[in-house]
Amino acid sequence: MSNTHPEISVVIPVYNEAKSLDPLSVRLSAALANCNETFEIIFINDGSQDGSLEKIRSLCAETKNYRALSLSRNFGKEVAITAGLDQARGDAVIIMDADLQHPPELIIQFIERWRQGYKNVYGQRLDRATDPRIRAIFTKLFYRLVDKYGDVSLPSGAGDYRLLDRQAVDALLSMRERARFNKGLYAWIGFRSVGVPYTVESRAAGESKFNFSRLMQFALDGFMSFSSIPLKIWTYAGLLISGFALAMALYYWTRTMLFGVDLPGFPSLIVSITFFAGVQLISLGVIGEYIARIFNEVKGRPLYLIEETINYTRVDKKEPQTTQD
Repeated sequence: MSNTHPEISVVIPVYNEAKSLDPLSVRLSAALANCNETFEIIFINDGSQDGSLEKIRSLCAETKNYRALSLSRNFGKEVAITAGLDQARGDAVIIMDADLQHPPELIIQFIERWRQGYKNVYGQRLDRATDPRIRAIFTKLFYRLVDKYGDVSLPSGAGDYRLLDRQAVDALLSMRERARFNKGLYAWIGFRSVGVPYTVESRAAGESKFNFSRLMQFALDGFMSFSSIPLKIWTYAGLLISGFALAMALYYWTRTMLFGVDLPGFPSLIVSITFFAGVQLISLGVIGEYIARIFNEVKGRPLYLIEETINYTRVDKKEPQTTQD
């Protein structure tokens, strides 16, 4: 197969992972060499500030199988993955992290399953021993909520580490939504899928870029992208509160008819006003979250901008960009 059309593309989003790239390159190249497939490796520099871009340039200078895009700023991992998929040329595309928590040696099993006819082969982590306990608890809760109330069912332990057939990649790229939750999109597109169990390794260097607030925002984006339950909750809450108010009105009317009017309670009045005002503000906040996502979609801005390309003779203009070889 010609070098312009590799069988396997590997897409790796990079954000401040300079110390991980050398050991990643060694293990990844060895794993791909054992697969007997032509390949390309695409690094997506997502606004790194620690020398990752310089390290990527150095790796790409060693072989034409290494290619890279440098985005104009940090657009987030989900968008960086999309940028890589846009430029991947392989018949199958493997997505993995740069921190070596995704063992490159698993790629051999991914390709075997792909050759068996599976078009969505995902790494299925066996445990979350490397995650902080509080994060593991919230992650488990999130997956339960999505499975019960979302439009898709997320396979247990599945993440971004996976192989996608070209047909699945093209289906994924047809969806250009801004609030991207790739784990949900992988499940939504369907296709014949299978999991490959693996144990998550410790990070090669550095620490996770996802702090608690970013993870909560990511979870919120994911849940609202695949569920309208938060909106429906307030319909039911409104009916429940209205029913409660009518019952209280009936109670006080009956009490007044039987015992006459007693002195109104100022504390209970203040508490009830404050409570219902809070309910209204919360419901407006939920509606506002959905409206904000609609607002971001209708603006029609590109998902990302490319500042520099490395080892590219041409970049398809799927997104507005400037090219600097």
